[in-house]
Amino acid sequence: MAPPPAAPPSPPAPRGRRTGPGRLRGTLYRWDVKAIPYVFIAPFFLTFAAFGLFPLLYTGWLSLHRVELGGTPEWKGLENYTSLATSEFFWTALTNTFTIGVISTVPQLLMALGLAHLLNYKLRGRGFFRVAVLAPYATSIAAATLVFAQLFNTDYGMINGVLDRIGVGPVDWNTSKWPAQIAISTIVTWRWTGYNALIYLAAMQAVPQDLYEAASLDGASRWRQFVSVTIPSIRPTILFTVIVSTIGATQLFGEPMLYGGSVGISGGSGHQFQTLSLLMYEKGWVTGALGSASAIAWVMLALLLLIGGAQALVSRHNRKKLGG
Repeated sequence: MAPPPAAPPSPPAPRGRRTGPGRLRGTLYRWDVKAIPYVFIAPFFLTFAAFGLFPLLYTGWLSLHRVELGGTPEWKGLENYTSLATSEFFWTALTNTFTIGVISTVPQLLMALGLAHLLNYKLRGRGFFRVAVLAPYATSIAAATLVFAQLFNTDYGMINGVLDRIGVGPVDWNTSKWPAQIAISTIVTWRWTGYNALIYLAAMQAVPQDLYEAASLDGASRWRQFVSVTIPSIRPTILFTVIVSTIGATQLFGEPMLYGGSVGISGGSGHQFQTLSLLMYEKGWVTGALGSASAIAWVMLALLLLIGGAQALVSRHNRKKLGG
């Protein structure tokens, strides 16, 4: 008896198409490749949205309202901004912010540049000095400001004692405008000079030694090498520190507040060193005008955007100049 005929083989599944568990694994793999990177970066964006973007937008909304502590916001449009334009206190704070920024940033960066130039040489114990210049930066703002407030004390401060020894009369470092601003700028300069010096030092160490050797063969002195080789080579770093220091000066808050003591929030008895940050704090948490404080915050943001735009224009000009 002949065996029954074999069943015809089933047609093969189309190539590239999976069924059952294989298809599920492929789908999970594709989702894993596409979604996991977003899962990893999601905490940053969630944190930024909660503590950065939302406060920024909410502050902008408050700046268009009259808001008192515990009260209901009342729509005012641009009234808070027009009030700032006619406020003597606002223009005084803006002027103080600019002057303190200039007399603290310019000496700070110049001294940092010279200090970095010295640390760039093969000095004995230069590792120790490189660490030591960061000590002021590691010191808290409160501790540094309180020490300098004692040094600049009008009655028994060491600064006036030294001035008296050389025949200069005592200076009122608290109630006079320019002496008070110079004292505050000294604190800022002391804290940030070493930090900027290390940034400059890192940039100087990246300058090719061939440039110095060529300049030395041409008979250039160390000063000429510094001016003609070092400065042009680290120009982008110098621009970076100028922008960062300017932004820090625009947001100056802790040093003037602690230096003024009981009248620190108002920037002294005559508002002689009140900055925009201090005025914003006073408007928001002393007088309770949160709408005006929010408007000041957005004015400060506009100033920082202008500074950033100026940096972009200068950088583009430098790139075009180098490219040409």
